[in-house]
Amino acid sequence: MRVSAAFLVAALLLSPIAVGAQVRLATLDAEVRAGMAETGAQGIALALIDRGKIVSVRTWGARNATGDPLTSDTVMYGASLTKAVFAYTVLQLAAEKRIDLDASIATYLKKPLPDYADAGERYADWSGLKGDERWRKLTPRILLQHGAGFANFGFLEPDRKLHIHFEPGSRYAYSGDGMILLQFVLEQGLGLDLGKEMQTRVFTPFGMKTTSMVWRPDFTANLADGWTTDGTVEPHDARSKVRAAGSMDTTIADFARFAAAFMRSQGLSKARRAEMLRPHLAITTASQFPTLQPELPPAARVKGLAAGLGVVTFTGPQGAGFYKGGHNDSTGNIWVCLERGARCVVILSNDVRAEAMFPALVRRILGETGAPWRWEYGDQPWTRP
Repeated sequence: MRVSAAFLVAALLLSPIAVGAQVRLATLDAEVRAGMAETGAQGIALALIDRGKIVSVRTWGARNATGDPLTSDTVMYGASLTKAVFAYTVLQLAAEKRIDLDASIATYLKKPLPDYADAGERYADWSGLKGDERWRKLTPRILLQHGAGFANFGFLEPDRKLHIHFEPGSRYAYSGDGMILLQFVLEQGLGLDLGKEMQTRVFTPFGMKTTSMVWRPDFTANLADGWTTDGTVEPHDARSKVRAAGSMDTTIADFARFAAAFMRSQGLSKARRAEMLRPHLAITTASQFPTLQPELPPAARVKGLAAGLGVVTFTGPQGAGFYKGGHNDSTGNIWVCLERGARCVVILSNDVRAEAMFPALVRRILGETGAPWRWEYGDQPWTRP
């Protein structure tokens, strides 16, 4: 992915856009178009939140190889932004005392986790945990903060089964299957339907009419395909199963509604929202991936970087912030917020090459936040200070 130093330097030197004042959208438009030309990105959508209100929603480029325009209502893959919405849903259940964030998951299961032999088709294969009683130490909080000790997904293990690689709750290691396990606990242990819970608790109340955890036929009329790093077009994946780790389809307009509502503490008490954003578990690795990498010595770690519940928290020059990314071979998403002023930038792209634009665009809009770009995306020319 080629990004010129001139583009990056120019973007970084520009003063931040005053979100909530008169946003200079013409200037932002020119910068986005320049970034798309440099990176080759074909489509990008962006929303600005200030004081818990949507300031602007903008889109650029195409939603498919035919050249149909990407619009604010185009259905895009939410990827791992799903995890943040899932965590929000779990916090609501905790507030209602439907689930205890610090109770062992064994509390909610009728039999030992490794004995659910048929769970692999719908959830994950936990038979590899047989004989490892540490699974009983797993709690909803530990799973939401990526502290289970799992690989990202069990199919990445040599035997394609999940294993616990370190003491649960002792360190961070990103795991989609950790989220899937909590979904299993909610559905098998509490008898809930996660897709319906997220619909009634989040999507419907916030007016997210074009967001769902599974594919809907009405999405076809305005749907985004994706582009990979080599420019190959990848058709949108019509997901038929609810997956807490990342099955959500959404639009930039819809996710902006969620982001704004979250910043207003809508649907969660301020105490519960603060619990979601509290630094629960220090992050000790050089980057997010690979998941099971060695920890850095304390002096080399990113200062102030920690796991919240479903999000990553950080402390920067403007105070406390948090973010959540979403990524696959043809998708790049980011949601970055500052608590001061309840300000956020949401960026969805159906072209993974757009990720090279994210640090500069967020700095341009919010100023220097302290967001951990190098940890999130690895050592890239566009993630270096």
